[in-house]
Amino acid sequence: MRRLLLALPFALLPLAMAHAADAHDHDHEHGSLPPHEHGVGSLNVALDGQTLELDLDGPSMNLVGFEHVATTDADKAKVASARQQLENPLVLFSLPKAAGCTADAQELKSPLFDPAPEEGAAKGEHHHSDIEAHYAFTCSQPDALKTLDLTQFFKTFPGTHTIKVQLIGSTGQQSVEATPKAPTLKF
Repeated sequence: MRRLLLALPFALLPLAMAHAADAHDHDHEHGSLPPHEHGVGSLNVALDGQTLELDLDGPSMNLVGFEHVATTDADKAKVASARQQLENPLVLFSLPKAAGCTADAQELKSPLFDPAPEEGAAKGEHHHSDIEAHYAFTCSQPDALKTLDLTQFFKTFPGTHTIKVQLIGSTGQQSVEATPKAPTLKF
């Protein structure tokens, strides 16, 4: 537990730096957009006792194939399908059955899920659009949680080529990149 608490600030450092950079960009009315790389997403994983939390963030291009507000029936169907897939985290993130994990909470955020027009959209400005998902699980046998398999995620969302993972577990912190050819993370 002490190791987990000591590692937490280091795991959150990239998030704090990204937030500071994002806040800096908002200070400049005509500044450039924050870094946004298509095909690449991020996943923060934290296991503390029986609680497992996953925070996923990636460009909507990776998950639905576009970043604009869905206006056509085809685009609306893609957004609805992606949302439905994201609402099934136990399918997307293959956790060992022996760990006995159940989904307790989830939250999905994206401008695509809220079709209210964005400021500047009428002017034809380009906005990067991300999809964020937060999941909380309770695992009755956390010691059996040895791996997290992202194979199904990569199959469901083939526009995602790399997921940069920050993982905190009982053995400490690690930073890895998951790809379709190397989709399994070890705790």
